[in-house]
Amino acid sequence: MKKLALAVSLALATTGVALAQEKTIKIAGFGAKTGPVRSFGVNSEAAMLAAADVINKQGGVRLADGSKAKMVVEFYDDRCTAEEGISIIRRVHGTDALVAVGPTCSNVAEPLYGILQKKADDKSDSGLQMPIFTDVAVKGGLAKISEWAFRNVPSEMTMYSSLFYWLKSKYPNAQTIYGGVEEDFAHSRASWYAVMKDRAEANGYKVLGNSKWLLADSNFATQVREMKNANADIVAIAAHPFTTCGVLKEMQRQGVKPKVLIGLTSSSSMETMQGCAKQAEGMIIPTSFAPVTKDGKFAAESTAKFKGSADLHSMAAWENMFILKDVIESEKVAGTKGELQADRRKIRDGLAKLKETKGLLGITKRTDDREADKPYLFVHAAKGEWKVLHNPL
Repeated sequence: MKKLALAVSLALATTGVALAQEKTIKIAGFGAKTGPVRSFGVNSEAAMLAAADVINKQGGVRLADGSKAKMVVEFYDDRCTAEEGISIIRRVHGTDALVAVGPTCSNVAEPLYGILQKKADDKSDSGLQMPIFTDVAVKGGLAKISEWAFRNVPSEMTMYSSLFYWLKSKYPNAQTIYGGVEEDFAHSRASWYAVMKDRAEANGYKVLGNSKWLLADSNFATQVREMKNANADIVAIAAHPFTTCGVLKEMQRQGVKPKVLIGLTSSSSMETMQGCAKQAEGMIIPTSFAPVTKDGKFAAESTAKFKGSADLHSMAAWENMFILKDVIESEKVAGTKGELQADRRKIRDGLAKLKETKGLLGITKRTDDREADKPYLFVHAAKGEWKVLHNPL
């Protein structure tokens, strides 16, 4: 009987341990999985799932009581529309998700941050108290909208300033620049007018004008004809892969061959290589990710297992998962239903405390306005791949 009682006791103890290990911490992901920029949401989801898989295989996340929990990702499609993004976050707020990672589009992030509580301790502000940790939406300065908003995106102002400065010595005979811009997309529009154009002029280039098109356009004959007539030394295309490829193919058709071709950060992706590798040959883009480190290669390989591609956006989502693991543990998150809102506040406060985080290219510094100062590289399209052209740091 004693042996039987001991066996039962051990079985119950083992079951108790198993149940403790089955605790979960839910992370909500959201982004565009339909429409012209669907690949970004697909890749972010794959990266988040891959990161969670690695974390869980390593034992999961340690909670305040010393127990372990698995990270569970639930991803929502916001279709790159503000209304859907806001609706998703309102729904997520009513679930047991502790934090949300997303969105893809800046035109979603900007109004979405606006429904969050502006100041974390303002009891008169009825805005949502939900930490949002953005991986993709890169339009400058958005996190300042709410103290519940955080971003792990690179500074395009920093990267393009560095790129144009480098081009001055690399291509001394290039003096003029012409732009092409996806006019109806918040990121593309801001990247041309507030970043590329501004940084080009600051580095002494003469801007000869720009042509405009829409994200859903498929005919670019008129815009490229304008570009051809300008005959600039440098052409900068502020557009995402779908229309970037359309413009590049039309440039080939009309025989437009600038001395230097520059692309948008978001187009340093496999989607561009799959859509127009031949036409993109030589295009230069600054980016905050390339698989040049051991950790970067592992992250890219792990994400591929979940049918996603690694780029500066999806790898930010990967980084976010590991940052959140560290914050959950350092802030002693309880992970219980009764502590849900208190845990969300702990994550918010933990993210706000960070001065730096470990990234796939190196150390990322965190700014006081909850943005990231990420290391970066210049890559160029070469024989169907994005290869490192220059490391400015």
